[in-house]
Amino acid sequence: MKPKSLVNIGDYGRDDIFRILESAARFKQESDRDLLRGKVCATLFFEPSTRTRLSFETAVSRLSGRIIGFSDSATSSAAKGESLKDTIVMVSNYADLIVMRHHLEGSARYASEISTVPVINAGDGSNQHPTQTMLDLFTIYETQGSLENLTITVVGDLKYGRTVHSLIQGMSYFNPTFNFVAPEELHIPDKYKLFCDKRNIPYREFTDFAPEAINSADILYMTRVQKERFTDLMEYEKVKNVYILRDRMLANSKENLKVLHPLPRVNEVNQDVDANPKAYYFEQAKNGMYTRQAIICDLMGVES
Repeated sequence: MKPKSLVNIGDYGRDDIFRILESAARFKQESDRDLLRGKVCATLFFEPSTRTRLSFETAVSRLSGRIIGFSDSATSSAAKGESLKDTIVMVSNYADLIVMRHHLEGSARYASEISTVPVINAGDGSNQHPTQTMLDLFTIYETQGSLENLTITVVGDLKYGRTVHSLIQGMSYFNPTFNFVAPEELHIPDKYKLFCDKRNIPYREFTDFAPEAINSADILYMTRVQKERFTDLMEYEKVKNVYILRDRMLANSKENLKVLHPLPRVNEVNQDVDANPKAYYFEQAKNGMYTRQAIICDLMGVES
């Protein structure tokens, strides 16, 4: 029987999402538990990562599991030309679960099809980042008391932003309204607009960082313009600082507004926002560990 994996946020239904959120809330109350003793988790990061890799590794460590893997593909046999297939088959022999980040879209799905152990997609190119979405949903629920009928303004790199793409899918069960704020070069791909249209999810598109997009929102989700996704650096220089959130811009926002960001940030959220009680991105990142503990235990069939 094929092991259950988390490759796309669409792998989770509404009930699955709430099951993980409830488990994550329990882990937030008590994160140090002896649930993975004797288990080995492999973290295969073919692309750089700080928060995602460290939160996964901390999640496993706090559950008494062990970590193997690499944080730089240059230190693995991939640098010698080993295929992804051979890497996954080999690591499946050693570990009870694989967490993988890779630059190619679809790589995580492929890995899940050949692996004999569960695979968690920690980001595949500009496609999906489902565990980020789960921690985003946990954070939204934590701050708003509900996932239903919220207005979410998403700002920045909507073309390559895999966290945005996953968030749209993850929120689709809960009657959201989206404001998409992006320059023409980085607007939301048509397939995600079609996704919204098919599910009667209302959205508006903005090319300027209009007060209306901020002041109507329950969640303001900022994103970094990703230099590594550009083949033309002139294009990157043109758009990298097009939207910068400053503290004064939140003056007329809703009382319940929370500013989120998948991090790392560059210039898109000015540091004067950090002291505003509406800034929640560092707590959001912290929530990643609890959410990933819940996902790992769920995929491994461990009661949490």
